[in-house]
Amino acid sequence: MELPKEKVMATRKSPKNIVIYGPPKIGKTTALAKLEGCLIIDLEEGSDMVDALKIKANSLRELSQIGKAIIAEGKPYKYIAVDTVTQLEAWCESEAKVLYQSTPMGKNFDKDKQGLSVLSLPNGGGYLYLRLAYKKWLDRLNKLADHVILIGHLKDKVLEKKGKEVTSKDLDLTGKIRGITCANADAIGYVFREGDATMISFDSTNDITAGSRCDHLKGQVMELDWSKIFID
Repeated sequence: MELPKEKVMATRKSPKNIVIYGPPKIGKTTALAKLEGCLIIDLEEGSDMVDALKIKANSLRELSQIGKAIIAEGKPYKYIAVDTVTQLEAWCESEAKVLYQSTPMGKNFDKDKQGLSVLSLPNGGGYLYLRLAYKKWLDRLNKLADHVILIGHLKDKVLEKKGKEVTSKDLDLTGKIRGITCANADAIGYVFREGDATMISFDSTNDITAGSRCDHLKGQVMELDWSKIFID
């Protein structure tokens, strides 16, 4: 192996993975429908009113079948949008339970099939298995297209700053799963309305979970225009 002796130049400018989130009915799915070559995988029955390149998944089993079909057809889509990642996390709870039951200490968990959740384990022990299940699906989705867009719901979070309570805008995911999702993304955008325009903010300075590794998106607040996000 030959080690580099000079600076290695960047190979891309656009985000490979991006998270966008915001209030419901704000125009996220409608905006996705305008992105050429983007398959929307609808996990929440939220695309019925939109003409789009789309397919519905009502379970992890159906999501797996869609993923296998995409790979079998040679990954024909430049973009894959998962609408929503909030629903994906909810589905992963059942798979987390299976993961725990496959371990020696979990083999007798809910043996009587009473519908116990793995998240009921003491000391939050079940959240490890939720994270493992979620990370597995995130890795699977990342392999389906050149660019993966994760759509999320908004959660208002109350923070204390200088003795005052401040409401911040955050991605509605559980604890460390939120961290996993954000770390996986090259850009995180908060979507909102300004008059008749659908806007997106990559500016994290106003108590909003947002940001970007991509130079052209850092600190930007702009109308949601995919040609200004995916520039190469």
